[in-house]
Amino acid sequence: MPDNERIEPTMDPIGVPVDASPEEREAAQAAHEATGLADLQAQFAELQAQNAQLAEQYLRAQADVQNTRRRAEEEMSKARKFAIEGFAESLLAVADSLEAGLSIQEATPQQIREGAEATLRQLKSVLERNKVVEINPQAGARFDPHQHQAISVVPVPTGSAQEPNTIVSVLQKGYLIAERVLRPALVTVAAPQ
Repeated sequence: MPDNERIEPTMDPIGVPVDASPEEREAAQAAHEATGLADLQAQFAELQAQNAQLAEQYLRAQADVQNTRRRAEEEMSKARKFAIEGFAESLLAVADSLEAGLSIQEATPQQIREGAEATLRQLKSVLERNKVVEINPQAGARFDPHQHQAISVVPVPTGSAQEPNTIVSVLQKGYLIAERVLRPALVTVAAPQ
């Protein structure tokens, strides 16, 4: 066959012979459309099934997130409850010591003092075990507004070694718990000049 010779198609794009009658052409077109519609319906049904599956997975994931959040909140609540329970339990020994000291009717002032000192040591031990640390600055230390609360500012006498903005005296100790201020130390501070 020569290269310049043109080949006439025998079928149209939907597969109907070009020399088919109008009735054959119409029947073939209807069959083609029905096949295309069936394919589209099948694709649509498949997409609906995938959508339903994804929606179910999404709902399960949401439920898992809610359950995880609820469990975490319950665990935090239990941790708080049991943390305070442990602290309270350790304070019971201190309360027992105080009650025992008060029950002694014939105690001398020296015995009362010794009992109070022993109970104070016991209390300090309980606080230390529970990460409660004293803030007890020395006179002359720099005033730290994060750990100290100035109750009063006093003038520095001329010729005094006391520097301005330093602690003159501690009125009440402060406390830290896990490096966070539970109560600031109450102090008097030297006035700036």
